[in-house]
Amino acid sequence: MSTAVKRTISLPEDLARETEEIARAQGKSFSAVVQEALRLARTQRARSELRELQAFWSSKAREQGIVSEEQLDEYIAE
Repeated sequence: MSTAVKRTISLPEDLARETEEIARAQGKSFSAVVQEALRLARTQRARSELRELQAFWSSKAREQGIVSEEQLDEYIAE
């Protein structure tokens, strides 16, 4: 288990209130709700980056006439 690092953040009043409501409804601490939101944002960012990479390399493959996994395997084997 990692050591927690304390930070002070500022939130708009409505966001702070909503976070407190979520924490109460889920039986979690305010901090746990914020941590979960940050983890979700990190996951979404990683997925977005992966989609961008896939799109880039898919376009490069199409430029080479590669449109199937079989063609890709053949290209790599060359």
